[in-house]
Amino acid sequence: MDDHLLQNENLTTRVRWLMLARVAIVTFLLGITALSEIRGTESLLKESVASLYIIILLTYFLSIIYLFLLKHVRSLEVNVYIQSLTDVLLITGFVYVTGGIGSVYSVFYPLIIIYSVLFLAGRGGVITASTASVFYGLLVNLEYYNIIKPFYNISIEGYQFLPGYVFSRTLIHILSFYIIALLASFVVEQERKTRTVLTDRENAFDQLDLLYRSIIESVDTGILTIDLAGKVKSFNRAAEEITGFLFAEVENKNINQVFPYYSDLKEETKNMEDRQGNSLEKRVEMPVAGKGNRTLILGCSISHLKDNRGNRIGDILIFQDLTAIKKMEEDLEKSRRLAFIGEMAASLAHEIRNPLASISGSVQVLKNELNLNGADDKLMQIILRGKDQLENFMRDFLLLARPPSGICEIIDIREIFEDVLESIRYASDWHEGIEVMRKLSDQSLIMANKTQIRQLIWNLVINAVQSMPDGGRLMVEAQKVLLPDFREYLEIRITDSGCGIEEKDMEKIFEPFYTTKERGTGLGLAIVNRIIENYSGKIKIEDNPEGGTACIVCLPRSH
Repeated sequence: MDDHLLQNENLTTRVRWLMLARVAIVTFLLGITALSEIRGTESLLKESVASLYIIILLTYFLSIIYLFLLKHVRSLEVNVYIQSLTDVLLITGFVYVTGGIGSVYSVFYPLIIIYSVLFLAGRGGVITASTASVFYGLLVNLEYYNIIKPFYNISIEGYQFLPGYVFSRTLIHILSFYIIALLASFVVEQERKTRTVLTDRENAFDQLDLLYRSIIESVDTGILTIDLAGKVKSFNRAAEEITGFLFAEVENKNINQVFPYYSDLKEETKNMEDRQGNSLEKRVEMPVAGKGNRTLILGCSISHLKDNRGNRIGDILIFQDLTAIKKMEEDLEKSRRLAFIGEMAASLAHEIRNPLASISGSVQVLKNELNLNGADDKLMQIILRGKDQLENFMRDFLLLARPPSGICEIIDIREIFEDVLESIRYASDWHEGIEVMRKLSDQSLIMANKTQIRQLIWNLVINAVQSMPDGGRLMVEAQKVLLPDFREYLEIRITDSGCGIEEKDMEKIFEPFYTTKERGTGLGLAIVNRIIENYSGKIKIEDNPEGGTACIVCLPRSH
């Protein structure tokens, strides 16, 4: 429907141009006639000039009528037929007042035939040619048989046209009218076919372009193209989602502004080509700073972009986000290390626990039976502290390697918090200047093993207490939350106002044996992380806006 309206609008515009061209031609003839009269070089009689002025003024008047009809008569075909047939009458009158058979202005008939073909196709051209033939033949015959007497040029007064000349002139004009109609129809038909073919090819090209864009926009792989100057020329939807940048933000920017390591990537790819040849899949990894300073690891490959002649016109960069995969590889490596620690712990347990139990029992007997004082008593205390540290280390080590299995039951986190907060006051790291604040929801029930959850909360609370050697504020919270996976979790949040964790240590705090404390074993948070993994939970440690650290643990309410 829209195409039809657009086509009608184009035809209406062309009809207006036809009317304007007619007025321009008539105005030119009016100027020539007036100039001839002013200079006194007119070749027509006074009566002929007067009639010529009447025809020109009539043409102006009819142009106004045509404009009115164009607005009120919807059919453009009817409008053009009216104009073409009226123009044939006007040209016939024009030929009559300018010499009749001898008038040279009969050349205007082909102009009418040509524009009739343009607007009305071959049929309209034949009708106009037939009308012109009838009127011109009628005019010539009426003049020849002296039924009408046209205004002759003074210079040919008294001249009588021979029958053969009149017949041949009439025949030639009629043949020329039809030949012009046929030739114009042929040209217009060829133009129409060419336009149709062009339109079909444009539609095919548009469909191909749409298919290409649909494929490029549908894949989950980032694709961007770069010209020879290094400017970004295309950036598909996946590239926007991966990097966080919109195409409008990177269009025509230098690739090094978007991907600072692109030059290194291209050089590395070139070296791989030189070493291995084109058969190698040229895929390398590249770190990229995404929007919001997100660090991304992209798996990239570069290929030359060529035109249909095989000439290089730029490069195409294809990339995928490997950040999550790299994180999974790190987690897998961490699990592998923990598994190794578990195997090692199982072997060491039998080798250490029995001698340790013997030493511990013997030392305890000696302490009870001997009456030690002075330096001997201090040495005994050192031995006992060492024994306790070694036992605690072995307990944590075995807990990390193989968390105790137990029966899961419905437990109330509030009770465990109260138990831990009461017990922590007797720990050596406790400080009376620590203010404890609670915000525990009534909906704090969870299906879990009580011993494991107590160990988890104890380790987190003792870490918070140890970060505040001079006192501070300890906030413990628990509430039910719904995470994006549409599962209910119990969120446990432990916040302190202590020294906090440096950014360089944040990535390593869950690694076994990594610690920043002088007497720490580096197993506390590793044990917490292992317990949470067993419950398919989540843990996050972040800076507290008011100073210190906030540790957030989310455990599924049903396990």
